[in-house]
Amino acid sequence: MQKPKVIVILGTTATGKSDLAVKIAKKMNGEIISADSRQVYKGLDIGTGKVFRDKKISKSYKLKAINYLHKGIPHHLIDVANPKRKFTVAEYQKKAIYAMAEIVKKGKTPIICGGTGFYIDAITKGTIFPQVPPNIKLRKLLEKKSVSELLKMLEKLDKKRAKDIKDKNEINNKVRLIRAIEIAKALNKVPKITQGNPVYEFIKIGLYLPQEKLKKKIEKRVKKMFADGLLNEIKKLKKPARRGESGVSQKRLSELGFEYNNPTYERVVKESVKYAKRQMTWFKRDKEIKWFDASTKNLEKSVLSKLKKDF
Repeated sequence: MQKPKVIVILGTTATGKSDLAVKIAKKMNGEIISADSRQVYKGLDIGTGKVFRDKKISKSYKLKAINYLHKGIPHHLIDVANPKRKFTVAEYQKKAIYAMAEIVKKGKTPIICGGTGFYIDAITKGTIFPQVPPNIKLRKLLEKKSVSELLKMLEKLDKKRAKDIKDKNEINNKVRLIRAIEIAKALNKVPKITQGNPVYEFIKIGLYLPQEKLKKKIEKRVKKMFADGLLNEIKKLKKPARRGESGVSQKRLSELGFEYNNPTYERVVKESVKYAKRQMTWFKRDKEIKWFDASTKNLEKSVLSKLKKDF
């Protein structure tokens, strides 16, 4: 029996993935599943470059519990989590797999779109993650340590995971280091991250831009972020939604990305460029990706031509 086909549109920040995904969805009767580790959070709109939500949603979509439409196309896995608590990759995987099944059931094409490599791998490679609840006491102890101390600890507990974090240029990601240590300690052994058997055939389309063009796009995007009210968005997140509740703490905001940690235009541009490099480092390992220059005039036509051959 032939596996259902799923389109994946991936790439670095500011390459126009979301726009292309909508165009492809309209041509190929698709629905979009976001693969962005921060667009899952409610209220993180401007800083994450979230696509705008259509003001009017038809009754038929409301009945199907689809509440995020952009340009008439249903988008899944956007605004599904509270920013005050971490939404794990295992939670994402479970929801994304469900969304894919529902889209296929309707006779439509799932289109995964985003730049979070870990999320994309979780869906396309069927990775099965160890279920380990947060250890608040351990986290408090580990947070006092420097990233170099945490890396040394992880190397003793799980050399393979430490190497993986180094290879992905994520040694300064304190949250990821702490979580890796937490998992290794909880299981009292090196956790096995196994691969399942995906029930879908994934067609991966990658978008890239030459370095100078990418930097200009990033600069333009960051300017728009500040003009659209990024600083007001941060204030709103800090403000309690209801009386007696607390807003998102500064510590938690810093975990949600550099755009939410006392941002300045220069710093956000600089960090975005570095982030784009890390994204490409991740994606370059995947030989299944067919790459397209996002600055070409006939991008949509070229991508559709490739997809029609595969479909």
